Amino acid sequence: MQKELIFMTDQHKKDNNDLLKENLVTYEDYASFDDNNRYELVQGKLELMSPSPSTIHQLVNAGLFKMLHENCTSDYYIFYAPIDVILSPYDVRQPDIVLVHRNRTDILSKRGIEGTPDLVIEIISPSSLKRDKVDKIKTYAQFYIPEYWIVDPNSETLEQYVLKDERFEIVNIFQNDETVTSPNINCVSFKVNEIFADLPQI
Repeated sequence: MQKELIFMTDQHKKDNNDLLKENLVTYEDYASFDDNNRYELVQGKLELMSPSPSTIHQLVNAGLFKMLHENCTSDYYIFYAPIDVILSPYDVRQPDIVLVHRNRTDILSKRGIEGTPDLVIEIISPSSLKRDKVDKIKTYAQFYIPEYWIVDPNSETLEQYVLKDERFEIVNIFQNDETVTSPNINCVSFKVNEIFADLPQI
C-alpha cells in the first residue's frame, strides 16, 4: 500500500502532529512523487516550494554562479538548482547554489549531493523570506553545513553566516563594492556589486 504523502501546512502543524510523527515521508517517497511541482523534504514532511524564480532572481543567480566559477572551479564543484541536497532520509533541500570541495566526491551521487556540502547559498524573494531566514537556517545548522549565504536582490547585499557551536552566526553583510571573502572557502574573492551589475529596471 502506498504511503500517504504528508505535506507541511499550517493545519497539519496545528492538528495533526501525531499523524505526522507516525507517517513520515522518506527520500524514496519524495523522489517518486511527481505532480509537476517542486518540493523540499523537511523532517519527513513535503514542503511546496515557491513558484518559478523571477527574472531578477535568475539573473542574480547567474551573476553569482559566474563569480564563483571564475574563482573557485579548480577547487570546488559548483551546482545550481534544482539539485537535491540529501541531508538525511527525511531531509532534502534544494539551495540555489551549492559548493562541494573536489576532494569530497564521496558525497556526490546520481541522486544528488548526499551529505554536508561546504557552502549553500539562497537568493531570497518576498515569498521565500521566512523559509530562507528561519526554516532553512535551522536545517543547515542541524546538519553542520559550515557556511551559509543569503543574497538579497532588493538590498543588493550578501549576508554571510558561519557555523559556531552548532548555530549559525552572521559574521558579515557585504554590500556595494566590498569584496566578498570567506573564512572557509579560500578561493572566494569578488565585489558584491558585480553580481547585481546590469540588472534590468523591472
